[in-house]
Amino acid sequence: MRRTRHSFVLVMMAIAALAPAATATAGAASEHPARSPGRTVTAHIRVKATIPVGSQPIGIATDPRANRIYVANADSGTVSVISGRTDTVVATIRVGRIPVGVATDPRTDTIYVTNEGSRTVSVISGRTNTVLATIRVGRFPAGVATDPRTNAIYVTMDSNKVPVISGRTDKVVARVRVRFRATEAVATDPRTNTIYVTNPRGKAVAVISGRRNTVVATVHGGFQAAFGVATDPLTDTIYLADGGDEAWVISGRTDTVVATVRVGGGPVGVATDPQAKAIYVTNNFDNTVTVLVSCWSRAAARCR
Repeated sequence: MRRTRHSFVLVMMAIAALAPAATATAGAASEHPARSPGRTVTAHIRVKATIPVGSQPIGIATDPRANRIYVANADSGTVSVISGRTDTVVATIRVGRIPVGVATDPRTDTIYVTNEGSRTVSVISGRTNTVLATIRVGRFPAGVATDPRTNAIYVTMDSNKVPVISGRTDKVVARVRVRFRATEAVATDPRTNTIYVTNPRGKAVAVISGRRNTVVATVHGGFQAAFGVATDPLTDTIYLADGGDEAWVISGRTDTVVATVRVGGGPVGVATDPQAKAIYVTNNFDNTVTVLVSCWSRAAARCR
């Protein structure tokens, strides 16, 4: 991995610096100061399993319909396919150089993987676990997310613009300008047609309207960094990996941090399975995935 984009190197340096530090308690807000403190969760979320994958796992995504989880292993040039039923790796798919971002479209059973070293996006069939196409997208693609309702794919790159790709034509149909010098991870909420984009150096999250393709808010928080991001449309909740040792839980209704959860070392990727009430976090230092269970709608005693 001799040549890679400078932002990926900065991510690795940042999480190395953050690993021994304790994440401060803080709030998040859309263009205004924090309104409520975060808290360490013990009763509402618990660790269910830890799964060995490839070298330097970064991006992670789920397919709730198929009950599968996909992990991009940057240093292995592969994608690990995990069974959500058994919490074990059932397939390994070779993609491009330095895969870091991964997203699924459950409606088409298709997986999209960004390859930073190859400047491409790999399109994978979830039915056969094979690469169907490779799309050249430009300089250092990082994060990727899909909106199955609009058949749009969003890619973050080493720039202040987020390309919007049509899933029907595999062409860029728009570029959304954000206030960051570079973007890292991206997630969508199909129910609200909202896209969330992180900037690790700015420690913030841009909120984009999918209908207007414009930034409508910026979420600032006390997290030490903003790397991976994922949404749970059923609960209007956003999950953020901070690169240190915690995942942050943000309410999409109030734009505040409502919880922090201790995970593994160097968490940089996060994904959710709303149907299973599960959250998956990749721990870059440990080469593991932490599986969290959301118990907000259950009795606390049943989650212990």
